[in-house]
Amino acid sequence: MSPAQPPARGPGTDPRAAAAPGVDAPPKRRNTELALLGFAVVITIAGQCIVDITVTDALSPELATFSAWFAAIWLVAHLVVRRIAPYADPLILPCVALLSGIGLAMIHRLDIAGDQIGSAASREDAPVQLLWATVGLALFIGVLLVVRDHRVLSRYAYTLALVGIALLALPALLPDSISEVNGAKIWIRVAGFSIQPGEFAKICMIVFFAAYLVDKRDVLALASRRVLGLELPRGRDLGPVLVAWALSILVLVFERDLGSSLLLFGIFVVMLYVATERVSWLVIGLGLFAVGATAAYRLFGHVQARVDVWLDPFAYRNGAGYQLVQSLFGLGTGGLFGAGLGGGRPDQVPVAKTDFIAAALGEELGLFGLVAIIVVYLLLVERGLRTSLIVRDGFGKLLAAGLAFGVAWQLFVVLGGVTGLLPLTGLTTPFVAYGGSSLVANFALVAVLVRISDAARRPAAPPAPAPPRLGDAPTEIVQR
Repeated sequence: MSPAQPPARGPGTDPRAAAAPGVDAPPKRRNTELALLGFAVVITIAGQCIVDITVTDALSPELATFSAWFAAIWLVAHLVVRRIAPYADPLILPCVALLSGIGLAMIHRLDIAGDQIGSAASREDAPVQLLWATVGLALFIGVLLVVRDHRVLSRYAYTLALVGIALLALPALLPDSISEVNGAKIWIRVAGFSIQPGEFAKICMIVFFAAYLVDKRDVLALASRRVLGLELPRGRDLGPVLVAWALSILVLVFERDLGSSLLLFGIFVVMLYVATERVSWLVIGLGLFAVGATAAYRLFGHVQARVDVWLDPFAYRNGAGYQLVQSLFGLGTGGLFGAGLGGGRPDQVPVAKTDFIAAALGEELGLFGLVAIIVVYLLLVERGLRTSLIVRDGFGKLLAAGLAFGVAWQLFVVLGGVTGLLPLTGLTTPFVAYGGSSLVANFALVAVLVRISDAARRPAAPPAPAPPRLGDAPTEIVQR
């Protein structure tokens, strides 16, 4: 009888499993990534040209420099990924490049509009945004070089949690003259330089959430009673979600930042659901959110003001609701196909480059154009969720899912505020809106996602052959 065959190994996408004999390793698809990056660069340059020709009837003299710079930074990013993360998902980087390019084109469009009306507050922000994109890609490369295995991050989970909490709390401890902008204490402004530490705190907290939930997944998945068809957890296991809820409330109270509060709590609840697969955690999270939102509305005037403007923006059209009203008018003017790049008046919306750049895009690209941009975001999120499905270690699964959902949730909250579906939160559109902190932090987020996807698709080295057993050694009879 032949010896029993060893059990079949997992798919080639399993980073812990060796490729089966005779089975080819998954393709790296780096050439696909390069081609898609080239497409993103062409779309960006075309957008810049359309803006210049439509508004000024001539191409700007800086177009050649901009085009070469933008193409160079993405070529360098591609070469680094090809060298140190060759099995990474080939669609993540092109999606980010296309989104950042669209954002640069629209910021350039708003720069020209500000110059035309002679606004004293107008300035050239597109070159600054390109510089921040360069800094972000430098951080992207640095993260890939330092973090060669994403599982190493779990060792520093509690340290990163302390760093994240410190970054969240720091603006609240500083004087209003340094930290407050438009009523929210979320900035640090020193000598003309400003940074929003909450953007980096988001990544630190997601890493901590992933490591903590992997360690406590079995405990959190236990249920003590069944109520109305839901398996509710034990009372003593509610601690983590209550801590996350309390942290989000503290951010809302002391920093008057509804966006970061909603973002952090939503990410934690969804990651808790992914870890335990229990719907009861979502119900508990929604209940706590409803309680916190109601209490905040009744206790804090700035929350009540935002909700009142959200419910009836036209009643405040000459005051606090002016920004939202102008955004709705712009989206209505754009219609299905938009006014065309350079054909609208997106500068009529205050701070359109940051909080309301989605409204500017909707006015000039129309509903179809805005939906196409949302599809690019959805593709980026889908690749992140796909990575979380195929990577084998639990920490990588939760981390990739948390990072991908963080992008999706932030986009939903931003678009909800711009369209009047949700109260305004002050969050920025990832990769598109003007702002160095958001752009650089999101590039670091993408670097971690690229590293996880490389581990998920990379075939492991075949195991070393086992030494021969004594019973399998050949024997022979020797005659004297």
